[in-house]
Amino acid sequence: MMTDKAKRMPALFVGHGSPMNAIEDNTYTKGWEELARKFPKPEAVLAISAHWYTKGSRINDAVNPETIYDMYGFPEELYQVTYHAPGAPELAHLTKKLISRDVQIDNSWGIDHGTWSVLHKMYPAADIPVYQLSVDRNASAESHFQIGQEIRALREQGVLLLGSGNIVHNLSRISWGMAGGYPWADEFDHYIKEKISARQYQEVIQHQSAGVSADLAFVTPEHFYPLLYVLGASTPADKLTVVNDYRTLGSISMTCYLFT
Repeated sequence: MMTDKAKRMPALFVGHGSPMNAIEDNTYTKGWEELARKFPKPEAVLAISAHWYTKGSRINDAVNPETIYDMYGFPEELYQVTYHAPGAPELAHLTKKLISRDVQIDNSWGIDHGTWSVLHKMYPAADIPVYQLSVDRNASAESHFQIGQEIRALREQGVLLLGSGNIVHNLSRISWGMAGGYPWADEFDHYIKEKISARQYQEVIQHQSAGVSADLAFVTPEHFYPLLYVLGASTPADKLTVVNDYRTLGSISMTCYLFT
């Protein structure tokens, strides 16, 4: 249960990139650690991860959600990482009520790497309750933004709203030896940053208006949609902080947006 003294929490979008960030110490992970120091410790975390991409909206209410290793071919060390955070059943049910669309309780999933790879760095003690809301593959971009608006009230309950994905995420065009991004990746990421900074969210929802770079930014939108939940949950009064404004491997954006 939330207390009367619960502090208003941010809405945060994190570009999570490779699962290897969970066991590496690099520029991106330092940025995540820095983010955790910018606001008080949350009462709970609601994560919207690109890696729970479902038919319809789903939410888990497990008391002890499972750590999901939804990645393949990585070093064994990565699969030894555990994130045994408690769940938040009461908050899951409250979240379900806040959302006007049908949301199913589904505990076949747990905390996937889009969530734990980031929280492992932000809150390594794993002592904050965590629950996940899926990304509905059949919903429109506008619908994802609307869900964000509907769950905004959770911030007043001490819940950190965490969207995890990548604004540019085109695995078919990765260049393994490339430190930065292709020009089109930079262009699209900068376009999104410009529109977010100006609070022109409809231009983000209708990302195709960015032109050719939008066609190359991603093949499927599951890594982009978590950003829309965060934008919907933000308010005009929020302060915006941009962290990890980088592209890597040619076609991955690591940019993060914090609304406090």
